[in-house]
Amino acid sequence: MTRIGIIGGGPGGYEAALVAAQLGAEVTVVDRDGLGGSAVLTDCVPSKTLIATAEVMTNTAESGELGVLIGSDAGPYGQVGVDLARVNARVTGLAQAQSDDIAARLEREGVRVVRGLGRLEGPTRVVAETSEGAETVEVDTVLVSTGAHPRVLPDAEPDGERILTWEQLYTLAELPEHLVVVGSGVTGAEFASAYTALGSDVTLVSSRDRVLPGEDADAAQVLEDVFKRRGMTVLSKSRAGAVRRSGDRVLVSLDDGRTVEGSHCLMAVGSIPNTAGLGLEEAGVRLADGGFVEVDRVSRTSATGVYAAGDCTGVLMLASVAAMQGRIAMWHRLGDAVSPLNLRAVSSNVFTDPEIATVGWTQNDMDDSGSTVTVKLPLATNARAKMQGVHEGFVKLFARAGSGTVVGGVVVAPRASEQIYPVALAVDGRLTVDQLAHSFTIYPSISGSVAEAARQLHTKVWRG
Repeated sequence: MTRIGIIGGGPGGYEAALVAAQLGAEVTVVDRDGLGGSAVLTDCVPSKTLIATAEVMTNTAESGELGVLIGSDAGPYGQVGVDLARVNARVTGLAQAQSDDIAARLEREGVRVVRGLGRLEGPTRVVAETSEGAETVEVDTVLVSTGAHPRVLPDAEPDGERILTWEQLYTLAELPEHLVVVGSGVTGAEFASAYTALGSDVTLVSSRDRVLPGEDADAAQVLEDVFKRRGMTVLSKSRAGAVRRSGDRVLVSLDDGRTVEGSHCLMAVGSIPNTAGLGLEEAGVRLADGGFVEVDRVSRTSATGVYAAGDCTGVLMLASVAAMQGRIAMWHRLGDAVSPLNLRAVSSNVFTDPEIATVGWTQNDMDDSGSTVTVKLPLATNARAKMQGVHEGFVKLFARAGSGTVVGGVVVAPRASEQIYPVALAVDGRLTVDQLAHSFTIYPSISGSVAEAARQLHTKVWRG
């Protein structure tokens, strides 16, 4: 029986454990912070639970054109507001429940879980530092899936009360009067969007010329316009140099000499891999710049028998990618059918309001290629969008000229995370625009715009 040792119980670790157990391996998971990792306990699950409440608030606030009355004279429902303490209690409760579900599943599958800090002593030995002392586990194969933690700036040390990382937001009992968000990447944009909807004044400090610099430019522009329309202050090309607390206020100093004062500050300036002190380099595991574990497309590291998955590898830091890396590692190690990781087929989503979902080729890829075509349809012309009072957003599809193969797409819409799936199927299955266009869609539906975009691409494909 193959002995598998897994360090870290996040999506990469627990999904790998399930695959390995199902394939007959003896599996030990060494986990320090709780099964599910940051994705379940401090990141994806809690943040999207908070965002679910924010979505209700946005829909309520912007439902006037649908005939919904909000306010003291609106009838039996009266005013609408948020009890942040109750919201965060629900957030942390759901996160813990999800972690407990994962633990129960691993137990049913026969996976042994050791609570402690894991490290390597060579490529075939895992040492778990537990509350009862050190335990050594001899293994044939190791998977490192230790995740990452929020990056902290030297002059902006979080205190967990007024200066916060995204892991600390869920301790707040009262809504911030004025939240300053430093960082306009996915995490910063999501929380800025959510807290604006919940009722906080929000200032978003972006060191780049726009929010979401890594996303589709058209999509980012739509989102920034929505942010400003809803009252958010967006400071572009503004790098934060320091954050100081003074009583119940925070002062964010910008490199150009300006200052921004608020009641709270959220630092969302990237992540650091949890790879220090694990004995990785001593075991022959090569680390890249920034401390990320170098892996190939089947999750192998430079050390024979050692694999890695998830945020500690820096490979498209998404829970879905971490889980797939972990599964691929075990399929490869245990001789099951396996295909290398294909990042072109990965769907990603920014859970702002509206959401931004993408898959496959980007606009930059399209601009660099002379054999591709694109079409972008505004949601303002979609019948269902009109009924729901949706005015912003679009569907954009990319295809190869000549063959008509769908190679990518962008959806900016409410619940874009659900709308991107048919585009992802088309990209992964190498479907043509005609195949996508000829599939029936519901009328009226937002997904109807995906089919309509494919129909409009039909002529462009053949003309080039």
